[in-house]
Amino acid sequence: MIPYPLLLGDRPFVWGERTYLMGILNITPDSFSDGGEFYQIDAALTQANQLVVAGADILDVGGQSTRPGAIEISLQEELGRVIPVIQNLRPTLDCPISIDTTRSDVAIAAIAAGADIINDVSGGEADAAMFTTVAELGVPYILMHRRGTPETMQTLTHYDNVITELIRYFRERLEVATKAGIDCNRIILDPGIGFAKTAAQNIEIFQGLGELRQLGCPILVGPSRKSFIGHLLNQPDPKERVWGTAAACCGAIAQGVDILRVHDVSPMAQVCRVADALWRSDRRIGA
Repeated sequence: MIPYPLLLGDRPFVWGERTYLMGILNITPDSFSDGGEFYQIDAALTQANQLVVAGADILDVGGQSTRPGAIEISLQEELGRVIPVIQNLRPTLDCPISIDTTRSDVAIAAIAAGADIINDVSGGEADAAMFTTVAELGVPYILMHRRGTPETMQTLTHYDNVITELIRYFRERLEVATKAGIDCNRIILDPGIGFAKTAAQNIEIFQGLGELRQLGCPILVGPSRKSFIGHLLNQPDPKERVWGTAAACCGAIAQGVDILRVHDVSPMAQVCRVADALWRSDRRIGA
């Protein structure tokens, strides 16, 4: 089954045609690789423009760190971080904006401020009102797999078969989401690299990404600077994992992934252009 193209503003996202890039904009003091760099609004706006110029197709704005061990901030603090940035970006950028949040109240405020997509790392499990909120807003929704919370997730890494369990999880959550009124053609799935997974399990997911295409939804993967790359390269500095990220992106594209969520947009845009030419000719989800 080939998902319908997604139209955001005047931008059609035709799944299977090419790889799309989501540029990461963390408005946080404690994210794992760029915490504090774009915490001030002027720095955030400058970075956002640089990501778009570099080739980002979507800008992902988040105010709550989701790194392992991160402490949840208050609703008001999260709103105070992300809403002014979105309000300032919207009049100057035609790039679609996603809000990276697990809270329905933040999602509502962000969409009102000009965001286009909701990116929920909890798959709708952190906030019981999220699915009904997404349905009422009628916006695209990124549904990610995660167990537990950032504080507990790395203690919840037992899987009998990680790909099989991901597929079962997504089938169950898709059923709940569609029953809540979310249009299945507006759901994007994310296997949650690094969220309640060991380094070995992250590699297993990359090797089995093609199996997720049977779900009939676009697939997003976020490999950027992740710890499994640092483990493979013996590289503790996340900013020195660009080449490893590039290799992971190539592997994802070879298996038909539709969106890559990355920090380093400019080099990954080059990776996508070449990898798409090598692997994506005439490929479509479900083909």
